[in-house]
Amino acid sequence: MDSLHLQPIGTLPDANGAVLVELQYAAPQKVLYVRWFGNLTSREVTLVAQEALKLQGQYPFTLLLNDKTNATGDWVEAMDWLEYEWLPRAMEGGLRSIAYVFSPDMHNQLASMEFFERVRQYIPIQMFQDVPAAWQWLRRQGLPPRTAALPQ
Repeated sequence: MDSLHLQPIGTLPDANGAVLVELQYAAPQKVLYVRWFGNLTSREVTLVAQEALKLQGQYPFTLLLNDKTNATGDWVEAMDWLEYEWLPRAMEGGLRSIAYVFSPDMHNQLASMEFFERVRQYIPIQMFQDVPAAWQWLRRQGLPPRTAALPQ
């Protein structure tokens, strides 16, 4: 990805020991890149979200690039917790924007759209079909606000 130098910070396994998620961090842009794998359940999504909250102290991120390209599954049961527990805590920790890359799996897309609808009332979030487009949008979100030149 253009000018995004990611540092691997870890992986989390699913219940069978397979890689559930890869976590990477770009310090200059304060981006946490979460790349999901396998068939996701609400329990697993909650577990990863809890881990991301723990990481905010060590890896302060304001931008989240959430990549579900390689994931399937229905995790709608996690929605209330994500909206009312995770999101407020993540925002308190500094989260300002989320770029969300869709899974090709229909069940995962339905859950993703519900997440998008719930979250967009609190924080800028945008849905994408690929990571490069998501990163381009997210990069713009990380820019400092433009200030108009004051008349002299």
